[in-house]
Amino acid sequence: MSSSAPSRLGYIDLMRGLACVLMFQTHCYDAWLGGDARKSTFFMWSQLGGTFPAPLFLFLAGISFALVADKLIQKGKSANQIAYATIRRGAEILGLGLLFRLQEFVIAWGWSPWTDLFRVDVLNTIGLSMMLMGAFCWVVLSLKEAAVRLSGQRLLLAVSSAVIGLGISLLTPLIWTVWRPRGLPWPLESYIDGVHNLGEPQAWLFPIFPWTAFAFMGLAVGFLLLTNWSRLRGAATFVLVGLGGGVLIYMARRLDARPQLYLVYDFWHTSPNFFLIRVGMLLIILAASYLWWRWGAGQWGFSPLVQLGQTSLLVYWVHIELVYGRLSLLPKRGVGIGAASLGLLAIFLSMLLLSWLRTRLKEHGKEPAPVPGIA
Repeated sequence: MSSSAPSRLGYIDLMRGLACVLMFQTHCYDAWLGGDARKSTFFMWSQLGGTFPAPLFLFLAGISFALVADKLIQKGKSANQIAYATIRRGAEILGLGLLFRLQEFVIAWGWSPWTDLFRVDVLNTIGLSMMLMGAFCWVVLSLKEAAVRLSGQRLLLAVSSAVIGLGISLLTPLIWTVWRPRGLPWPLESYIDGVHNLGEPQAWLFPIFPWTAFAFMGLAVGFLLLTNWSRLRGAATFVLVGLGGGVLIYMARRLDARPQLYLVYDFWHTSPNFFLIRVGMLLIILAASYLWWRWGAGQWGFSPLVQLGQTSLLVYWVHIELVYGRLSLLPKRGVGIGAASLGLLAIFLSMLLLSWLRTRLKEHGKEPAPVPGIA
Protein backbone atom coordinates (compact mmCIF):
# COMPACT_ATOMS: atom_id res chain seq x y z
CA MET A 1 0.00 0.00 0.00
CA SER A 2 2.83 2.36 -0.80
CA SER A 3 2.45 5.46 -2.92
CA SER A 4 3.20 3.48 -6.05
CA ALA A 5 0.35 1.07 -5.43
CA PRO A 6 -2.89 1.42 -7.41
CA SER A 7 -4.87 4.25 -5.87
CA ARG A 8 -8.33 2.67 -6.20
CA LEU A 9 -7.43 -0.33 -4.07
CA GLY A 10 -8.53 -2.30 -7.12
CA TYR A 11 -7.35 -5.57 -5.61
CA ILE A 12 -10.41 -5.41 -3.36
CA ASP A 13 -12.67 -5.16 -6.41
CA LEU A 14 -10.67 -7.99 -7.97
CA MET A 15 -11.37 -10.21 -4.96
CA ARG A 16 -15.05 -9.27 -4.99
CA GLY A 17 -15.20 -10.13 -8.67
CA LEU A 18 -13.61 -13.51 -7.98
CA ALA A 19 -16.23 -14.09 -5.29
CA CYS A 20 -18.96 -13.21 -7.82
CA VAL A 21 -17.67 -15.71 -10.40
CA LEU A 22 -17.37 -18.48 -7.80
CA MET A 23 -20.89 -17.62 -6.65
CA PHE A 24 -22.24 -17.77 -10.22
CA GLN A 25 -20.81 -21.22 -10.91
CA THR A 26 -21.95 -22.61 -7.57
CA HIS A 27 -25.51 -21.38 -7.98
CA CYS A 28 -25.81 -22.29 -11.66
CA TYR A 29 -24.65 -25.87 -11.29
CA ASP A 30 -26.63 -26.32 -8.08
CA ALA A 31 -29.82 -24.99 -9.66
CA TRP A 32 -29.62 -26.61 -13.09
CA LEU A 33 -27.71 -29.89 -12.90
CA GLY A 34 -29.95 -32.94 -12.65
CA GLY A 35 -29.76 -36.71 -12.64
CA ASP A 36 -26.37 -38.37 -12.53
CA ALA A 37 -24.62 -35.02 -13.01
CA ARG A 38 -25.42 -34.19 -9.39
CA LYS A 39 -23.48 -37.27 -8.32
CA SER A 40 -20.41 -36.46 -10.38
CA THR A 41 -16.97 -35.38 -9.23
CA PHE A 42 -17.47 -32.24 -11.30
CA PHE A 43 -20.46 -31.22 -9.19
CA MET A 44 -18.58 -32.01 -5.99
CA TRP A 45 -15.73 -29.67 -6.95
CA SER A 46 -18.19 -27.02 -8.06
CA GLN A 47 -19.87 -27.02 -4.67
CA LEU A 48 -16.51 -27.06 -2.90
CA GLY A 49 -15.70 -23.86 -4.78
CA GLY A 50 -18.95 -22.55 -3.38
CA THR A 51 -17.46 -22.49 0.10
CA PHE A 52 -15.42 -19.38 -0.84
CA PRO A 53 -17.85 -16.59 -1.90
CA ALA A 54 -19.50 -15.96 1.49
CA PRO A 55 -16.18 -15.87 3.43
CA LEU A 56 -14.72 -13.63 0.72
CA PHE A 57 -17.61 -11.15 0.86
CA LEU A 58 -17.55 -11.02 4.66
CA PHE A 59 -13.74 -10.80 4.84
CA LEU A 60 -13.76 -7.95 2.32
CA ALA A 61 -16.56 -6.25 4.24
CA GLY A 62 -14.19 -6.20 7.22
CA ILE A 63 -11.27 -4.80 5.21
CA SER A 64 -13.46 -2.11 3.61
CA PHE A 65 -14.92 -1.26 7.01
CA ALA A 66 -11.40 -0.69 8.36
CA LEU A 67 -10.62 1.67 5.47
CA VAL A 68 -13.76 3.71 6.09
CA ALA A 69 -13.32 3.79 9.87
CA ASP A 70 -9.68 4.84 9.51
CA LYS A 71 -10.64 7.75 7.26
CA LEU A 72 -13.17 8.90 9.86
CA ILE A 73 -10.53 8.64 12.58
CA GLN A 74 -8.10 10.71 10.51
CA LYS A 75 -10.80 13.36 10.04
CA GLY A 76 -10.97 13.69 13.81
CA LYS A 77 -14.41 12.13 14.22
CA SER A 78 -15.31 11.00 17.71
CA ALA A 79 -16.00 7.39 18.67
CA ASN A 80 -19.72 8.20 18.81
CA GLN A 81 -19.70 9.72 15.32
CA ILE A 82 -17.78 6.79 13.86
CA ALA A 83 -20.14 4.31 15.48
CA TYR A 84 -23.21 6.19 14.26
CA ALA A 85 -21.98 6.35 10.66
CA THR A 86 -20.86 2.72 10.43
CA ILE A 87 -23.76 1.17 12.33
CA ARG A 88 -26.21 3.13 10.17
CA ARG A 89 -24.50 1.79 7.03
CA GLY A 90 -24.75 -1.73 8.42
CA ALA A 91 -28.43 -1.21 9.16
CA GLU A 92 -28.95 -0.09 5.55
CA ILE A 93 -27.36 -3.30 4.26
CA LEU A 94 -29.43 -5.39 6.69
CA GLY A 95 -32.51 -3.55 5.43
CA LEU A 96 -31.55 -4.39 1.85
CA GLY A 97 -31.19 -8.02 2.87
CA LEU A 98 -34.70 -8.03 4.34
CA LEU A 99 -36.03 -6.26 1.23
CA PHE A 100 -34.37 -8.88 -0.96
CA ARG A 101 -36.09 -11.65 0.97
CA LEU A 102 -39.44 -9.85 0.59
CA GLN A 103 -38.88 -9.45 -3.15
CA GLU A 104 -38.06 -13.14 -3.58
CA PHE A 105 -41.14 -14.11 -1.58
CA VAL A 106 -43.42 -11.91 -3.71
CA ILE A 107 -41.92 -13.11 -7.00
CA ALA A 108 -42.28 -16.74 -5.86
CA TRP A 109 -45.81 -16.16 -4.52
CA GLY A 110 -47.71 -19.41 -4.32
CA TRP A 111 -44.86 -21.84 -3.92
CA SER A 112 -42.45 -20.08 -1.59
CA PRO A 113 -43.20 -20.67 2.14
CA TRP A 114 -43.70 -17.60 4.33
CA THR A 115 -40.80 -18.71 6.49
CA ASP A 116 -38.44 -17.70 3.65
CA LEU A 117 -39.07 -14.10 4.70
CA PHE A 118 -36.95 -14.80 7.80
CA ARG A 119 -34.16 -16.75 6.13
CA VAL A 120 -30.73 -15.49 7.20
CA ASP A 121 -28.86 -14.94 3.94
CA VAL A 122 -25.37 -13.59 3.39
CA LEU A 123 -26.59 -10.04 2.75
CA ASN A 124 -28.32 -9.99 6.14
CA THR A 125 -25.15 -11.21 7.79
CA ILE A 126 -22.95 -8.61 6.08
CA GLY A 127 -25.23 -5.86 7.39
CA LEU A 128 -25.38 -7.29 10.88
CA SER A 129 -21.62 -7.85 10.92
CA MET A 130 -21.04 -4.21 10.00
CA MET A 131 -23.28 -3.12 12.86
CA LEU A 132 -21.36 -5.34 15.27
CA MET A 133 -18.03 -4.04 13.97
CA GLY A 134 -19.30 -0.49 14.44
CA ALA A 135 -20.22 -1.23 18.05
CA PHE A 136 -16.84 -2.91 18.57
CA CYS A 137 -14.92 0.09 17.22
CA TRP A 138 -16.96 2.39 19.43
CA VAL A 139 -15.96 0.42 22.53
CA VAL A 140 -12.25 0.30 21.64
CA LEU A 141 -12.02 3.92 20.52
CA SER A 142 -14.00 5.17 23.52
CA LEU A 143 -11.60 3.48 25.89
CA LYS A 144 -8.40 4.49 24.09
CA GLU A 145 -9.32 7.58 22.11
CA ALA A 146 -7.31 10.07 24.13
CA ALA A 147 -4.48 7.84 25.23
CA VAL A 148 -3.27 6.14 22.05
CA ARG A 149 -1.84 7.68 18.88
CA LEU A 150 -3.41 6.85 15.51
CA SER A 151 -0.79 4.21 14.68
CA GLY A 152 -1.32 2.61 18.08
CA GLN A 153 -5.09 2.66 17.61
CA ARG A 154 -4.77 0.79 14.33
CA LEU A 155 -2.66 -1.94 15.89
CA LEU A 156 -4.97 -2.15 18.91
CA LEU A 157 -8.03 -2.41 16.68
CA ALA A 158 -6.31 -5.06 14.54
CA VAL A 159 -5.37 -7.27 17.48
CA SER A 160 -8.72 -6.82 19.21
CA SER A 161 -10.61 -7.63 16.01
CA ALA A 162 -8.63 -10.83 15.53
CA VAL A 163 -9.38 -11.87 19.11
CA ILE A 164 -13.11 -11.27 18.57
CA GLY A 165 -13.07 -13.22 15.31
CA LEU A 166 -11.25 -16.17 16.85
CA GLY A 167 -13.58 -16.05 19.87
CA ILE A 168 -16.65 -16.29 17.64
CA SER A 169 -15.13 -19.29 15.88
CA LEU A 170 -14.23 -21.03 19.15
CA LEU A 171 -17.75 -20.54 20.52
CA THR A 172 -19.54 -21.75 17.38
CA PRO A 173 -19.45 -25.51 18.13
CA LEU A 174 -21.02 -24.79 21.54
CA ILE A 175 -23.58 -22.30 20.22
CA TRP A 176 -24.73 -24.87 17.65
CA THR A 177 -25.12 -27.63 20.26
CA VAL A 178 -25.13 -27.36 24.05
CA TRP A 179 -25.38 -23.54 24.28
CA ARG A 180 -28.14 -23.02 21.76
CA PRO A 181 -30.44 -20.08 22.69
CA ARG A 182 -33.55 -22.25 22.47
CA GLY A 183 -35.65 -19.77 24.43
CA LEU A 184 -35.64 -17.25 21.58
CA PRO A 185 -38.24 -17.26 18.78
CA TRP A 186 -36.76 -19.12 15.84
CA PRO A 187 -36.51 -16.03 13.57
CA LEU A 188 -34.20 -14.46 16.19
CA GLU A 189 -32.35 -17.64 17.10
CA SER A 190 -31.66 -18.18 13.41
CA TYR A 191 -29.46 -15.07 13.37
CA ILE A 192 -27.33 -16.67 16.09
CA ASP A 193 -27.11 -20.31 15.04
CA GLY A 194 -29.00 -20.65 11.73
CA VAL A 195 -31.76 -22.86 13.12
CA HIS A 196 -34.49 -21.38 10.86
CA ASN A 197 -37.77 -23.22 11.58
CA LEU A 198 -36.24 -26.69 11.24
CA GLY A 199 -35.34 -27.44 14.86
CA GLU A 200 -31.55 -27.52 14.48
CA PRO A 201 -28.85 -25.29 12.93
CA GLN A 202 -28.68 -25.41 9.13
CA ALA A 203 -25.36 -25.36 7.30
CA TRP A 204 -26.83 -23.51 4.29
CA LEU A 205 -27.67 -20.38 6.30
CA PHE A 206 -25.36 -17.56 7.46
CA PRO A 207 -25.78 -16.86 11.19
CA ILE A 208 -23.46 -14.76 13.34
CA PHE A 209 -21.76 -17.93 14.56
CA PRO A 210 -19.51 -18.62 12.69
CA TRP A 211 -19.89 -16.25 9.70
CA THR A 212 -19.36 -12.88 11.39
CA ALA A 213 -15.92 -14.14 12.45
CA PHE A 214 -14.76 -13.73 8.83
CA ALA A 215 -15.75 -10.06 8.90
CA PHE A 216 -13.81 -9.46 12.11
CA MET A 217 -10.75 -11.19 10.67
CA GLY A 218 -11.05 -8.93 7.63
CA LEU A 219 -11.31 -5.95 9.98
CA ALA A 220 -8.12 -7.07 11.70
CA VAL A 221 -6.28 -7.42 8.40
CA GLY A 222 -7.61 -4.07 7.19
CA PHE A 223 -6.32 -2.18 10.21
CA LEU A 224 -3.04 -4.09 10.06
CA LEU A 225 -2.52 -3.03 6.44
CA LEU A 226 -3.13 0.59 7.48
CA THR A 227 -0.35 0.69 10.08
CA ASN A 228 2.70 2.76 9.25
CA TRP A 229 4.87 -0.37 9.26
CA SER A 230 2.72 -2.00 6.56
CA ARG A 231 2.39 1.15 4.45
CA LEU A 232 6.16 1.67 4.33
CA ARG A 233 6.77 -1.87 3.07
CA GLY A 234 4.12 -1.91 0.35
CA ALA A 235 4.07 -5.16 -1.63
CA ALA A 236 6.35 -6.90 0.88
CA THR A 237 3.53 -6.61 3.42
CA PHE A 238 1.22 -8.60 1.18
CA VAL A 239 3.85 -11.24 0.58
CA LEU A 240 4.12 -11.64 4.36
CA VAL A 241 0.32 -11.81 4.59
CA GLY A 242 0.29 -14.63 2.04
CA LEU A 243 3.05 -16.51 3.87
CA GLY A 244 1.14 -16.01 7.12
CA GLY A 245 -1.88 -17.58 5.46
CA GLY A 246 0.15 -20.64 4.57
CA VAL A 247 1.43 -20.94 8.14
CA LEU A 248 -2.13 -20.62 9.44
CA ILE A 249 -3.31 -23.46 7.18
CA TYR A 250 -0.44 -25.69 8.32
CA MET A 251 -1.12 -25.00 11.99
CA ALA A 252 -4.87 -25.59 11.60
CA ARG A 253 -4.29 -28.94 9.90
CA ARG A 254 -1.95 -29.99 12.69
CA LEU A 255 -4.51 -28.96 15.30
CA ASP A 256 -7.25 -30.87 13.49
CA ALA A 257 -5.19 -34.06 13.69
CA ARG A 258 -5.08 -33.82 17.48
CA PRO A 259 -7.85 -34.86 19.93
CA GLN A 260 -10.61 -32.24 20.03
CA LEU A 261 -12.06 -30.48 23.07
CA TYR A 262 -15.65 -30.40 21.79
CA LEU A 263 -18.14 -33.17 22.45
CA VAL A 264 -19.61 -32.61 18.99
CA TYR A 265 -16.95 -31.86 16.36
CA ASP A 266 -18.20 -30.95 12.87
CA PHE A 267 -15.14 -30.09 10.78
CA TRP A 268 -16.94 -28.75 7.71
CA HIS A 269 -19.50 -26.54 9.45
CA THR A 270 -18.44 -25.40 12.94
CA SER A 271 -14.82 -26.40 13.44
CA PRO A 272 -12.43 -23.58 14.44
CA ASN A 273 -9.73 -25.49 12.58
CA PHE A 274 -11.64 -25.33 9.29
CA PHE A 275 -12.30 -21.65 10.00
CA LEU A 276 -8.54 -21.03 10.37
CA ILE A 277 -7.84 -22.95 7.16
CA ARG A 278 -10.29 -20.75 5.29
CA VAL A 279 -8.85 -17.59 6.83
CA GLY A 280 -5.41 -18.77 5.72
CA MET A 281 -6.71 -19.28 2.18
CA LEU A 282 -8.31 -15.82 2.25
CA LEU A 283 -4.95 -14.31 3.20
CA ILE A 284 -3.28 -16.11 0.31
CA ILE A 285 -6.00 -14.91 -2.09
CA LEU A 286 -5.58 -11.37 -0.72
CA ALA A 287 -1.84 -11.43 -1.34
CA ALA A 288 -2.19 -12.93 -4.82
CA SER A 289 -4.94 -10.45 -5.74
CA TYR A 290 -2.83 -7.48 -4.67
CA LEU A 291 0.23 -8.68 -6.57
CA TRP A 292 -1.83 -9.51 -9.65
CA TRP A 293 -3.57 -6.12 -9.49
CA ARG A 294 -0.30 -4.25 -9.11
CA TRP A 295 1.61 -6.01 -11.86
CA GLY A 296 -1.16 -7.68 -13.88
CA ALA A 297 -4.81 -6.68 -14.09
CA GLY A 298 -4.06 -3.23 -12.73
CA GLN A 299 -2.15 -2.46 -15.91
CA TRP A 300 -5.04 -3.46 -18.18
CA GLY A 301 -7.62 -1.08 -19.54
CA PHE A 302 -10.44 -3.47 -18.55
CA SER A 303 -10.67 -6.42 -16.16
CA PRO A 304 -13.91 -8.46 -16.02
CA LEU A 305 -13.32 -9.46 -12.40
CA VAL A 306 -12.65 -5.89 -11.27
CA GLN A 307 -15.73 -4.73 -13.18
CA LEU A 308 -17.96 -7.30 -11.47
CA GLY A 309 -16.42 -6.46 -8.12
CA GLN A 310 -17.40 -2.81 -8.48
CA THR A 311 -21.11 -3.76 -8.62
CA SER A 312 -21.16 -6.96 -6.59
CA LEU A 313 -24.42 -6.13 -4.81
CA LEU A 314 -26.25 -5.52 -8.08
CA VAL A 315 -25.10 -8.71 -9.79
CA TYR A 316 -25.75 -10.72 -6.64
CA TRP A 317 -29.30 -9.38 -6.52
CA VAL A 318 -30.13 -9.93 -10.20
CA HIS A 319 -28.46 -13.26 -10.88
CA ILE A 320 -30.38 -15.03 -8.09
CA GLU A 321 -33.66 -14.54 -9.95
CA LEU A 322 -32.13 -15.68 -13.25
CA VAL A 323 -30.77 -18.84 -11.66
CA TYR A 324 -33.18 -19.86 -8.89
CA GLY A 325 -36.28 -17.76 -9.56
CA ARG A 326 -39.20 -17.80 -11.98
CA LEU A 327 -37.00 -16.22 -14.64
CA SER A 328 -34.48 -19.07 -14.51
CA LEU A 329 -32.65 -19.43 -17.81
CA LEU A 330 -32.74 -23.25 -17.69
CA PRO A 331 -35.02 -25.92 -16.16
CA LYS A 332 -34.33 -26.54 -12.49
CA ARG A 333 -32.27 -29.69 -12.00
CA GLY A 334 -33.06 -30.72 -15.55
CA VAL A 335 -29.89 -30.44 -17.65
CA GLY A 336 -26.41 -31.87 -17.95
CA ILE A 337 -22.99 -30.34 -17.39
CA GLY A 338 -22.67 -28.98 -20.93
CA ALA A 339 -25.99 -27.13 -20.96
CA ALA A 340 -25.46 -25.83 -17.44
CA SER A 341 -22.00 -24.56 -18.44
CA LEU A 342 -23.53 -22.65 -21.36
CA GLY A 343 -26.07 -21.21 -18.94
CA LEU A 344 -23.24 -20.19 -16.62
CA LEU A 345 -21.49 -18.44 -19.51
CA ALA A 346 -24.73 -16.58 -20.30
CA ILE A 347 -25.06 -15.50 -16.67
CA PHE A 348 -21.45 -14.33 -16.54
CA LEU A 349 -21.69 -12.29 -19.74
CA SER A 350 -25.07 -10.79 -18.89
CA MET A 351 -23.96 -9.81 -15.39
CA LEU A 352 -20.74 -8.35 -16.80
CA LEU A 353 -22.78 -6.26 -19.26
CA LEU A 354 -25.16 -5.18 -16.50
CA SER A 355 -22.21 -4.21 -14.32
CA TRP A 356 -20.58 -2.23 -17.15
CA LEU A 357 -23.82 -0.36 -17.86
CA ARG A 358 -24.23 0.40 -14.15
CA THR A 359 -20.78 1.94 -13.84
CA ARG A 360 -21.25 3.97 -17.05
CA LEU A 361 -24.50 5.40 -15.69
CA LYS A 362 -22.84 6.06 -12.34
CA GLU A 363 -20.10 8.07 -14.02
CA HIS A 364 -22.73 10.43 -15.47
CA GLY A 365 -24.32 11.25 -12.14
CA LYS A 366 -23.30 12.04 -8.61
CA GLU A 367 -24.00 9.25 -6.14
CA PRO A 368 -23.06 8.49 -2.53
CA ALA A 369 -19.88 6.54 -1.89
CA PRO A 370 -20.35 2.75 -2.12
CA VAL A 371 -21.32 0.87 0.99
CA PRO A 372 -18.27 -0.66 2.71
CA GLY A 373 -17.92 -4.37 2.10
CA ILE A 374 -20.25 -4.72 -0.86
CA ALA A 375 -20.19 -2.43 -3.86
